[in-house]
Amino acid sequence: MELFFGAFTSEWEQRRAALLHELSLGGGRSTAEEELRRRMKALAELGAAGGGGGGGRAASKSMHGTTAKASVAARPMQVRLAAVAQGSQPAVVKMASYGGGARVGAMLNYVSRGGELSVENENGERMRSREDLAGIRADWDHLFQNRTESRDIGRFTVEITANAFASDDEMHELVRSSLTSGFGDRRFAYAVEKNDDDSMTVQGVVVLRSGQGERLTGDQKAAGIIQVRYDASAAAREAAAQFSFQGYGNGVEYGSSKLRDLVESHDGDVRDDRGQPVADDKAAGDLVQKEWRADLHSRKSRDVMHLIMSARAGTDVAAFEGAVRDFLADQFAGHRYVFAMHDPANDPKEAGEGGKRPHVHTHAIVTMKSESGDRIETTPAVFRQWREAMAEKARDHGIAMEMTDRREFASPPAFTRNQVRPVNREGRTEHIGTSEAAQARYEAKRNGRRALAKSERSREYTVKATQSWQKIALASGDRSIVAYAAQQRDQLISGLSAGEAEATSNIVHADFGSKFRANLVTVQNLVLEGDELRETSRTDFEAYEKKVETALFKLERSVAPDDRSDFDEIATLAREHVNQRRELMQLHEQRNEAVAEQGNEDQRRDQRGEVNEQWEAAITKHGEAIVEAANDVLMEIDAAATMLADLEKSEPVHDPETGGYTYAISEKEREETEQLRARIEQQQDEAISRAARLAIEGNTYIREVAEQDPDLQRAIDQVEKDAQRPEGEKDKTSANVDTVAEQQRDLRNEEAERQPNDTEAHESPSTVDATNRLQDQVYKDKEAAQRGGETTRTDPAQQHIPRLEELEREELEKRERDRDDRER
Repeated sequence: MELFFGAFTSEWEQRRAALLHELSLGGGRSTAEEELRRRMKALAELGAAGGGGGGGRAASKSMHGTTAKASVAARPMQVRLAAVAQGSQPAVVKMASYGGGARVGAMLNYVSRGGELSVENENGERMRSREDLAGIRADWDHLFQNRTESRDIGRFTVEITANAFASDDEMHELVRSSLTSGFGDRRFAYAVEKNDDDSMTVQGVVVLRSGQGERLTGDQKAAGIIQVRYDASAAAREAAAQFSFQGYGNGVEYGSSKLRDLVESHDGDVRDDRGQPVADDKAAGDLVQKEWRADLHSRKSRDVMHLIMSARAGTDVAAFEGAVRDFLADQFAGHRYVFAMHDPANDPKEAGEGGKRPHVHTHAIVTMKSESGDRIETTPAVFRQWREAMAEKARDHGIAMEMTDRREFASPPAFTRNQVRPVNREGRTEHIGTSEAAQARYEAKRNGRRALAKSERSREYTVKATQSWQKIALASGDRSIVAYAAQQRDQLISGLSAGEAEATSNIVHADFGSKFRANLVTVQNLVLEGDELRETSRTDFEAYEKKVETALFKLERSVAPDDRSDFDEIATLAREHVNQRRELMQLHEQRNEAVAEQGNEDQRRDQRGEVNEQWEAAITKHGEAIVEAANDVLMEIDAAATMLADLEKSEPVHDPETGGYTYAISEKEREETEQLRARIEQQQDEAISRAARLAIEGNTYIREVAEQDPDLQRAIDQVEKDAQRPEGEKDKTSANVDTVAEQQRDLRNEEAERQPNDTEAHESPSTVDATNRLQDQVYKDKEAAQRGGETTRTDPAQQHIPRLEELEREELEKRERDRDDRER
């Protein structure tokens, strides 16, 4: 049986079908898996080329050996933020941890809740038994580097025999001297227990890597090396010491844990290698994380990664599971992985133990290396692309979700696992910081304090986000959305202002110690003036900017050669400050314009509402069919009248010789204008004739309109007269009806001649200008209709747009034909 992969909509279904197909043929499991790997690699290569069943979403090998994924088309910022304002939830894809092959079993046990929850692999197979979970480690082993973790922290014990000491300080001085003689320049912390026989037992933890890069193994072999060094030192003549190691571990977490245990078991009587006390858990964490971290040079084997995808409480569990399944298949094609859903309703783990979290989330364990040898990159750009992909898959499954950036909301940065430790896992896990800075970062994140990223690139991104929020507040008709967008916009503007004030303080407190200090003070005072310009007008700001440039010019003239670099720094900072003030002024202008535009939009909405009420009233009185038939022809009459009115307008033409303006146009332009006027008048007359015929055929709505339109009434009267003629003359009716147009045109010409016209020689502008103005009006009408959310059916004022476009298109085609004739 031949298998057609194109019959499956998801890539994971294709891989599952391939495996089941091979197993159905009776072959062994290893043969089927080898064939599956081969086909997966082929799919990956085909996907990288932009085709195949994988839809171009598989991995490919780049020249540097990194994994390159086909990126998801990024949605515009304004679209994403508008969706968030309407209630869409942010996409959450975060890294929980990395692990070596040896940790896969423990990670699977956590994800599956000890085997009580089923996990699903990349082929769509569900596994729950401990035997199946244990087999995953063996199946993935060929993808692991199995690199040994570095031994960073060792636990030691030293037995010291010495004479009695006059004081505790003297005792600690001897202990530190003995430990330093053996450990060298390694960092350590210790606690002392006095014995009855004038000996001491010293227990502690030590950094196994020295400043020169030598790393101890933390075992008995290492203890022998330390013992030899100590015995050869001068300290051995003062006291006898016996070194031994009780264990070792990797990383800051291990070191912090063991040092806290030492503090707890010795009631806080612990000191470090510099004699400073380590009194409590916080001091122990600070010592390891702040002072020892850089000396560890810790490394771990990154064979697998632990990802968490989460959604808000109340999200449809089945839909979210499907979205996660598609996301993993899309982003990690060719990699081995398993995932499991943690739904609060079905989580076997109790809340007090970290289970039954209120939000639905998924844990995934993914191999870092694919079957084709590619490795996953984990950069900020990759995580952003993952969130975009997760949001896209969620929307495909009916979940309103968007990728968000903290710079769009002035959100504080996230805290890491090394900066906090959990103290309560029930519900939303509570933490405490391992240092003052970490505690401040944790509280800022949990309390939702506003914080802007300070880099220049992030500041530019924040300005764009501010403009997007402003456009959303302007375009939306929903008050709650407008209020939300305005709140986010104002918060970003406030953050930008605070950042500019901080930049200003850097200028004020700079001490360049140069001869041009007097001019420097002038520049500083001018820059400080900008703090009062947050609501200033553009004219006042331009005057302020000119004053700053003048002061910089004077300062530059007094600069000595040795002070040139100082001046360049001052000028750069001052101009950056002025530019930031300019952007802030522009943001305020845009906000004011947005408020004014919102008021205009409300007025236009009221006008459209009045027109719609008149339309509904006409349908109730005359009937929908009659009103729509009449409206079609009346729109053509109005459109033609509008175009004729535009042609009658005169616009000045710039005269390069005199520098002034004149209304004179060329003979060719006059001729083209007259041709256009004649064509439009002919179309208007034909439309009036059709309207008159409809009126005598019983269209009461046209007769009602004709009461306010003398031209239309005269046309109806003429048609009625023709209809009352004897039978012998009725065959002339059509010709007489067509002459109505000429009569109406003569009346209009006579009326124009009676009007005073002192600009007879000025006439109308060129055909191109008239057409451009009409096109602008068409675009404005379209935008107004889109903002109001009205259709051409419910808004009669907008229904003339198609006919206008048709008239303009005919005129442009005529001009093209005339030009071709001239060229021939």
